Amino acid sequence: MNADELRGAAQRWMAEDPDAETRAELEALLAGGDAAALEDRFGSALAFGTAGLRGVMGAGPNRMNRAVVQRTTAALARFLKANVEGAAQRGVVVGYDGRRGSKTFSVDVARALAGEGVKARVFAREVPTPLVAFAVKHLGAAAGVMVTASHNPPEYNGYKVYWDHGAQIVPPVDAGIAAAIASIGALAEISLVDEPAAREVGLYEPLGEAVESDYLDRIRQTGAPTVPLTIAYTAMHGVGDRFTMAVLQPYGDVYSVPEQAQPDGRFPTVRFPNPEEPGAMDLLLALAAAKNADLAIANDPDADRMAAAVPDGERWRPLTGNEVGALLGDHLMRRTAGPRVVATTIVSSPLLGVMAAAYGAQYVETLTGFKWIAHTAIEAAARAGALFLFGYEEALGYAVTPWVRDKDGVSAALLLAALASELKSQKKTLLDRLEEIYATHGLFVSAQHNVVAPGAAGQKRIADIMAAFRARPVESLGGRRVVAWTDFQAGVRRDAQGEHALGLPPSDVLRLELDGGSRVMLRPSGTEPKIKYYFDHREPRVTGEAPEAQAARAAVNLAALRDAFLAEAATRDPGA
Repeated sequence: MNADELRGAAQRWMAEDPDAETRAELEALLAGGDAAALEDRFGSALAFGTAGLRGVMGAGPNRMNRAVVQRTTAALARFLKANVEGAAQRGVVVGYDGRRGSKTFSVDVARALAGEGVKARVFAREVPTPLVAFAVKHLGAAAGVMVTASHNPPEYNGYKVYWDHGAQIVPPVDAGIAAAIASIGALAEISLVDEPAAREVGLYEPLGEAVESDYLDRIRQTGAPTVPLTIAYTAMHGVGDRFTMAVLQPYGDVYSVPEQAQPDGRFPTVRFPNPEEPGAMDLLLALAAAKNADLAIANDPDADRMAAAVPDGERWRPLTGNEVGALLGDHLMRRTAGPRVVATTIVSSPLLGVMAAAYGAQYVETLTGFKWIAHTAIEAAARAGALFLFGYEEALGYAVTPWVRDKDGVSAALLLAALASELKSQKKTLLDRLEEIYATHGLFVSAQHNVVAPGAAGQKRIADIMAAFRARPVESLGGRRVVAWTDFQAGVRRDAQGEHALGLPPSDVLRLELDGGSRVMLRPSGTEPKIKYYFDHREPRVTGEAPEAQAARAAVNLAALRDAFLAEAATRDPGA
């Protein structure tokens, strides 16, 4: 758009914008003649995809705001009525987290649903994302909407959609909803019904303690304490405290970081409320040390992820997502029998697949994102007449119960505490169990490197990096030959035997497999302005070797793999 077109788009938006704050934002930008800011807001629009919507809050179609939420919800309601039997009567579960704007957006969701004649089944206060996933299936709803931006920075918010099976939407549903959004004209054409009027005609149902209690009762069946533990916990200014503390209390003395216990969308003690980020767990680890805890547990702000740390000598050691995935997967497979399906993503450690083969469980590998884990595993379990036992992704997401078909940081915290309690009764620790797993299946180590590239220029930089690797594939790294090259966008894997179809939906991911079993993967993030590089290495154990020697050698070899790749990537990165 040229300057005049941008001003016209902003003025049209402002004329129908229902929010005084975003109208004022546009007035200031127009008065100041800030063409770059207008281009950023009106030069493109938030794309509705398999993660729904997520973006910085503000005015315009490329921001999260009330107008976008109302238009999206009206489109969702129309698509539901056309594609899901009884959708209007079954209704849509609506939840929201503690972020700035989440409550207001949830009200707009309910108003737009009722305006389309679809019952809004609304949680009356902030709830974790997995509770919405649970409630959709539990209540027989047609869909669910969770207003959250999960672990993104404070200026973000988002809109996540669940389908009637309780899992996140996947294609072609996302494309159908996106087309319905595009078909909506002026905002004035959308009918909005406020709560009192919606209640009168049966289009508003408040949800609260009964559904929350049902959820907690179900996930408590996941595990029980063997001996008492001391646990430190943080909700990271999110909504997890009253849920995770409730399920952890039977395990002994449980302490919550007081500065981070209550929902606060400003996230005053953490700039980036993601437990994976450096420094995010500092207050938790300080509390754990002060209480001489056995285990430290963190949820992200919407409590769908779970991070953990354990004492290791004089220090606290954060467990990686792959380590927790190995612990929980091993624990569940160890104590169950019969047909079972376990699942993880293409960027998570290969260890789960090795363990599944040893335990006689069916292993499924999916594209990145929990929507794919749940959808693919549910289908695989149905075909095999099996139980979807466990799913995880290395980014701290775990599905450990049959009642929540998405990642759930509350039930994952409970199961990890149950395992730690069981091991403590045997005078063992979680690190001891990890060592037992590695002794049985091999030592798998992983690392990740992120290149942050914000804005439109960053998007182009990331696209240029991926294009450069496709145009000139890597033949060797650090003196080790690349024996297989997989392009998930093209859907092919190439090795010495030729080219093979993957049978997965297209995804902008590349994988390099090296002689000896190591691998490197490249993936632009779907929710953050960054490209992610993943490194996996399997280190064999020499007969009679101490575990510490094997671990030290693995660390050296993993670092060498990472450094060799980053040097190669710098030659393909226009921003390096």
